[in-house]
Amino acid sequence: MIFTVFAFGIVLSISGFANAQGIKQEILDRMDGNYKSLTSLVANVKMDKTDANLGVTDTRTGSINFLPKSKKHAMYIRLDLEKPSENMVAIDKRYQLYRPDLKQVIQGSTDSAKSSGKAGNALAFLSMSRRELMENYDIKYIGQENIPGGIATWHLFMTPKGKMSYKSADLWVDKDGMPRQARVTEMNNDTSVILLTNIQKNVTIKADVFKLDTKGAKVIEG
Repeated sequence: MIFTVFAFGIVLSISGFANAQGIKQEILDRMDGNYKSLTSLVANVKMDKTDANLGVTDTRTGSINFLPKSKKHAMYIRLDLEKPSENMVAIDKRYQLYRPDLKQVIQGSTDSAKSSGKAGNALAFLSMSRRELMENYDIKYIGQENIPGGIATWHLFMTPKGKMSYKSADLWVDKDGMPRQARVTEMNNDTSVILLTNIQKNVTIKADVFKLDTKGAKVIEG
């Protein structure tokens, strides 16, 4: 009897694992479909950055213009945040962060970026194929969750296989395979959470959107 119960428990565990694996593959398939069909994105954005040591969260809102990488061009991101005003443009892994009130431009690599420049890491998942995700991350399916706004999503937890500037990432993906929220956890346990709302896909974005007017600003290497 004990053996029967034990064996039944093993069968249930294997079945649960297989089911989770099947769901994970379905999510990745939908993400790949979204990746292949997405040519541009405009959305409102909320960004929460939490200092792990102080337990303090800085919340900012704004908007994003995004062009995923393709055979013709690298990934383009423009993030405009309010209070205080900041404008960030990232092209591939290079970024410029403009602070009009300070007449200051910080530029460098997104891998070593601080503050809003880290947003490029979280938003980069919008421009990754299924192959890139599976090659670069160990991916675990966590479960179904509703994110702010009542949007139903699947939650994935991702650990980089190679060297990255952060130790883990969480993605919340909707039924269409669109990442709606991303959380990046840094090596020091600070977190950056990006939430996208009012999403418009495949709209025309003019090239000059990704050019910052920083005339007269002091340039600092980040």
